[in-house]
Amino acid sequence: MTSALWPLQLAVVSKLRARTALMELISNVFDEVPEDAAHPYVTLGSITENVADAHNQRGLDASVVLHIWSKYPGYKEAAEILAELDAALDRQALAVAGFKDVSIAHEQHTELRDPDPEIRHINVSYRVWLTKI
Repeated sequence: MTSALWPLQLAVVSKLRARTALMELISNVFDEVPEDAAHPYVTLGSITENVADAHNQRGLDASVVLHIWSKYPGYKEAAEILAELDAALDRQALAVAGFKDVSIAHEQHTELRDPDPEIRHINVSYRVWLTKI
C-alpha cells in the first residue's frame, strides 16, 4: 500500500491556504514554524494512517491533526480560526494525488493552555478516508 502521508499533507495545506477568510485571520499555515512567525498561525501536526481495504480496493483511514496558535486573550480568536478550518475541510471536497473517493470530517478538538501564559492553543483532528487509484 502506498502511503498518503505526503499527498495528504499537500492537499490539506493547499486547501487551507486557498481559503481567503482563513488567511485573513492567520499569518500562515506551517509545517515547520520559522522563529519570527507572527501569531496567530496554524501548524500541521501528525498524520496517522490505518489500512482500510475493501475487497479488491486498497484504502486508508487517516487522521490529520492541525494546531491553532494564538496570543489573543482567551479562546475567541482561536475559535474563529477553528471555524474557518472547518469551513475549508469538514465534509468538503479534497483532492489527494493518487487517491479517489476522499472524504474528510472534523473528528474532535481540544483547547489547551500553553506553558507560555500568553499563548492559546487548539488542536483539531480530522478523519480522512481514501481509496487508492
